[in-house]
Amino acid sequence: MKRLFAFAFMAAGAAFGALPAQAADMPAHRKAPAVYQAPEQQAYDWTGFYLGINGGYGWGRSSWSDPAVGADSGSFNQRGGLLGGQLGYNWQVGKGVLGVETDLDWMNLSGSTAGAGGVCATDGGGQCQTKQSWLGTTRARAGLAFGRWLPYVTGGVAYGNIQAVQPTGTSTVTNTGWTAGGGLEYGFTRNWSARLEYLHIDLGTATFMGAASGTNTLSVPVTDDLVRAGLNYHW
Repeated sequence: MKRLFAFAFMAAGAAFGALPAQAADMPAHRKAPAVYQAPEQQAYDWTGFYLGINGGYGWGRSSWSDPAVGADSGSFNQRGGLLGGQLGYNWQVGKGVLGVETDLDWMNLSGSTAGAGGVCATDGGGQCQTKQSWLGTTRARAGLAFGRWLPYVTGGVAYGNIQAVQPTGTSTVTNTGWTAGGGLEYGFTRNWSARLEYLHIDLGTATFMGAASGTNTLSVPVTDDLVRAGLNYHW
């Protein structure tokens, strides 16, 4: 009997002694990893004034006609570069952006033809040559903002000079017409944006003094297409 009690006591001691070792072998409790949350980004706001510069290239069509001579030069191309600046204001409501902008550009557009009729010989001294040295627009803009991207359409009033190179000198008339187009603008910082824009310009028809009639019988219509890149500062 004593041996039985001794054996049971030793077995119980061995069992209790093994518990700490088993507990040491158990893996430690680990905390669940924290879920990463990206910081909230403030929505880009297009509202406010802006001032910028632009530059690009223009191409267009012109022609000369004079009933007093009874001839028409036919349509001819003109092309050249432009450089200028713009000032505007945007209002943003939700994703919609409305704005107004005015700009003024120096231009070096010109083109000429010898013509098939006598108008170039009589009124142009051998050729019909049309030039443009400046252009301005005042336009409304309407766009849809996708964060920092702003595609837009635009339209309004255009104004600029039309020049006819004649034997007596270069005659200049300032005409008013219309413009329409569109573009894409990107705000790469809160205060700076860049854009690419296309405009179609119609300045109507300028009238000049004809050499044969001595009155304003020479008609010179002008239309232009412009592609401009621009950089704006917003405040």
